[in-house]
Amino acid sequence: MNPSPHSHPLRIGTRKSPMALAQTERVRELLLKLEPDLGIDVVPIETEADQWQGDLSKLGGKGLFVKAIDLRLQSGDIDLAVHCLKDVPGDGPLPEGLVFAAMLPRDDARDVLVVPEDSAVRTLADLPAGAHVGSSSVRRRAQLGRARPDLRVVRVRGTVGTRLDKLDGTKAMSPALDALVVAASGLERLELRARARHTFTVDEILPAVGAGVLVLECRRADGDLLALLRQLGDARTLAEATAERAMLYGLRGHCNSPIAGYCDTEVDGRLSLRGMVFDEAGSTFVRAHIRGPADDPVDLGGRVSTELLRQGAAGLIAGTVH
Repeated sequence: MNPSPHSHPLRIGTRKSPMALAQTERVRELLLKLEPDLGIDVVPIETEADQWQGDLSKLGGKGLFVKAIDLRLQSGDIDLAVHCLKDVPGDGPLPEGLVFAAMLPRDDARDVLVVPEDSAVRTLADLPAGAHVGSSSVRRRAQLGRARPDLRVVRVRGTVGTRLDKLDGTKAMSPALDALVVAASGLERLELRARARHTFTVDEILPAVGAGVLVLECRRADGDLLALLRQLGDARTLAEATAERAMLYGLRGHCNSPIAGYCDTEVDGRLSLRGMVFDEAGSTFVRAHIRGPADDPVDLGGRVSTELLRQGAAGLIAGTVH
């Protein structure tokens, strides 16, 4: 029998990181508002990517953060997965039998600059020439290179807490970091937003596709659960994220590709989708910005990807070492 949220505890699978557990707690609280008597068990899962300390591209990319959890969902070991949408591969369909049940209202999609607490730096322009800035993202590295080609972008991995420890010097890091660039939503979910010194506009650093979006995934066959989860979905977020992922799919890009994309809903209700593709240094890039109706986000994403490909995006994607 398919699991029902009304019969036995709902098993939510999540990564073990503090942020993932905080995100899952948020979902648990939302579900309990809908179903106060609902039993919920949180099932922490350590993925292969969590165990790997090297370059994720050598292991297979950020998609490995969700692969292990999706396998547990397919097998019936868990009933629901909570994912950061930006970590879910966009160059192919979801695993067989799985479906996005809901996307929660989007958190802040922008990136922020974080510096040591005793630093006087307020913006990127304040960093000295040759400063070391921590980020493991190709997308951020390229855009930082456009803004400040003198900066030395250092690959740094680990949880947000671990990266902050490296920045503050409480955990060994060589070379020492002068700043970090991280997601605003990640700091917010950990109640650390006060650490952000500067919030980049989308013109300064265009966000990742799906940034700030939490998605709830379940088995397509679990009708009762699917109906419950859909009550948590946000229509605006769904339209914006669908446009972004349609662009990503059209580019045949994945979550490690040098691609940025951000869709917003304008005051007239139309969608505004920006897309960019870079070389690794950020010295060469293509960009597109197209508006379209909110009722056809897939078409809008396709139009933006077509324009980027016309400008040479495929060559930039193929030429970047992830």
